[in-house]
Amino acid sequence: MVMDETLVRVVLDLSNRPWLHYRVPVKEQKLGTFDTALSLEFFRAVSQHAGMTLHVDLLHGGNGHHIIEAVFKGFGRALAQATAPLDIEGTLSSKGCL
Repeated sequence: MVMDETLVRVVLDLSNRPWLHYRVPVKEQKLGTFDTALSLEFFRAVSQHAGMTLHVDLLHGGNGHHIIEAVFKGFGRALAQATAPLDIEGTLSSKGCL
């Protein structure tokens, strides 16, 4: 996901195996009234309760606002793609089940 100078990668798998890899260093502790540490806590809770494997990486950028916005926007797009209906039969697994 791109937001001006910022590049973030968000990849997820809805396979009932919760895991979070979150490597998003933000210099600012607060952006307005938003505590930037809450983004990690949010994604930790989402991955655990949704049974989601989630990887979020900051690849480039320095503006805290752009970084956090790109993370949430990238997550929304990845989740939309993962939950979009597919015209296939069976399970998307080499083992035939999840």
